[in-house]
Amino acid sequence: MRMKILLLQQILDWMEQLALNYSYFGIFILSFIGALSIVFPVPYTVAIYFLGTFLDPYLIAFSGGLGSAMGEFVGYVLGYSGRMLINEERRKKMDYMVKIFDRYGVIVIFLFALTPLPDDLLIIPLGVMHYNPVKFLIPCIIGKTLMCFILALGGRFSIGIIKSLFGGDGDWVASIVTFLLLVVTLVIMFKIDWEKIFFKYVEKRENKND
Repeated sequence: MRMKILLLQQILDWMEQLALNYSYFGIFILSFIGALSIVFPVPYTVAIYFLGTFLDPYLIAFSGGLGSAMGEFVGYVLGYSGRMLINEERRKKMDYMVKIFDRYGVIVIFLFALTPLPDDLLIIPLGVMHYNPVKFLIPCIIGKTLMCFILALGGRFSIGIIKSLFGGDGDWVASIVTFLLLVVTLVIMFKIDWEKIFFKYVEKRENKND
């Protein structure tokens, strides 16, 4: 666990440096890489939160939202091209996704893009289903953009409050807050079984409707 935290801290430092060197284009790149990380998730959201303290939250939202949506689209393309490679267990899980998606459509894509729900549970099956890429991309971009805006704005206001409370000591307090946020993100990524929670909810809804 400690090694994972150190590794993610190094990744976070690299992502922040990338954004600092290349400004909003760097944010686009780090968001793309972060959303592209399927096997080992990268906490680009923490970097966006930190960058919101001194960069324009609107431009962060635009570049970060577009970059992360493009990264998610890679998952869609993988699903689209790997239709025959999906195992039987995964196909059964996708059946639940298809049922939910048929009912709620665009709203589901938007919510998965906006919240910490595991995007790949939805995006890869959409690719396998050969779902209209335009209908997928539009709500995904909107959701990711809003998520990045909320994170950047949250970073700006929270760090501002910390500095007003602690004065000259605000910088190191802000660093501690950012590190704690990194740890929380790590726990969310590796300790919470989002897939199990989601499918349990879906099964409960299906049983009610039967």
